[in-house]
Amino acid sequence: MGGVAATASADILRTPDGGFTVQQKEGLPARGQTQTAVLRDHGEPEKRHATVGDPPITRWDYAGFSVVFEGEFVLHSAVRGESRPERP
Repeated sequence: MGGVAATASADILRTPDGGFTVQQKEGLPARGQTQTAVLRDHGEPEKRHATVGDPPITRWDYAGFSVVFEGEFVLHSAVRGESRPERP
């Protein structure tokens, strides 16, 4: 039985009370997608980082986001910011 994986991801953010909340991002590779599906949906990454560790972990960088794989499958996607908030 075949199916289509949804393409959504999340950012984990710290709340003012010290807890965490998840912010969903549509259009990013979703956990469990294959590298082939990510290439089909997003094209060739700007940079492929070397695979490290056991299990093998790989990161692909696209404009504005990165995708981390364990073997052939997406572990998570993360939005990259160009600027950081100023600290007092």
